[in-house]
Amino acid sequence: MTQSLPRGVRNRNPGNIDFSPANNWVGQSGKEPGGRFCIFDTPENGIRALGKLLQTYYNKHGLRTVTAIIKRWAPEVENDTSAYVRAVAQRCGLGPSDPIKNIKDEKILGGLVHAIIKHENANYEYPPAIFAEGLRRALA
Repeated sequence: MTQSLPRGVRNRNPGNIDFSPANNWVGQSGKEPGGRFCIFDTPENGIRALGKLLQTYYNKHGLRTVTAIIKRWAPEVENDTSAYVRAVAQRCGLGPSDPIKNIKDEKILGGLVHAIIKHENANYEYPPAIFAEGLRRALA
């Protein structure tokens, strides 16, 4: 992979998930040198981790709107969270405060994952087969 690709794509971690030794993600192969983000063995496993983390936000932390999820995902201390919320909601076809009724719905989770990947990685798009497999793993 070339250096010109976004960091999340180079690390096969399209959600830019922070490394934590407590999280033993499937396919996690370490931490970026001198940085704070996980590296995954495949983009599918990075997409899987992103989807699994969003499900944890929903199930464990009770975050049921795009606003609530993105405020946790991208805290205001290091992001323009309002702009992030607007972008994700628009890309998902949801209002920022619309209730998410079922995070395991492939369209809902897929929309959130896709929108976060685009936002985190300068509109980068994975080939459909890679994205679909990562999402399948997240929903398994």
